[in-house]
Amino acid sequence: MSRKWFYVIIFCMIILTGCSGTSENNATFVRAVDGDTLIINIDGKEEYVRLLLVDTPETKHPDKPVQPFGPEASELMKDTFSQSEPIQIEFGTEKRDKYDRLLAYVYTEEGKMFNKMLLRNGLARVAYVYPPNDKCVDVFRDIEAKAKKENLGIWGLDGYVTDDGFSEGFSSDIPEMEGRPFEQDKDCSDFTTQQAAQTFFEAIGGPDKDSHRLDGEGDGIVCESLP
Repeated sequence: MSRKWFYVIIFCMIILTGCSGTSENNATFVRAVDGDTLIINIDGKEEYVRLLLVDTPETKHPDKPVQPFGPEASELMKDTFSQSEPIQIEFGTEKRDKYDRLLAYVYTEEGKMFNKMLLRNGLARVAYVYPPNDKCVDVFRDIEAKAKKENLGIWGLDGYVTDDGFSEGFSSDIPEMEGRPFEQDKDCSDFTTQQAAQTFFEAIGGPDKDSHRLDGEGDGIVCESLP
């Protein structure tokens, strides 16, 4: 079986068994707008897509400064998708918002949901929960709670995350934090737990994009000596 068909089968299994539904396969990634918004090309037309049920800190708001971990959320999207790369889109029950943006869960070609990746890395909060576009909210809240418990990303700044978004008064020029920079070389000593290392590894693309050489045995499991 070719690798391409393997990924197609895996994606279909996720669609059938997870918090997923019908997807569009004829879309390609154009560019990231910020951590929770992107532009895709679908049926020959460029469209803005707003990720469902997640909110990342601002980087381009006309009335707000760049907020902590906003650039990291954008960087994760840029590291995950390449221009003109096929991208899987699962639209919400209500397909567009009041700004005419498509509302969707977005997947990599390998079937990993990017909305979840943001939450796992502490780069987004669960937000904008409006039925009927809320079928994944329970799964998302579980992922969010785990990132919060581990003080990942936005959860490492006391009082930063609020019910309405992110508090002002926090500088985006903050000290280095575990798993934060995707652009710097890392090794297992930069993580306190194997799970934190594994989350980072999967966020940057897994075995196919292991530029940090965390997976020494090539089995997809990194930093196995960590607790």
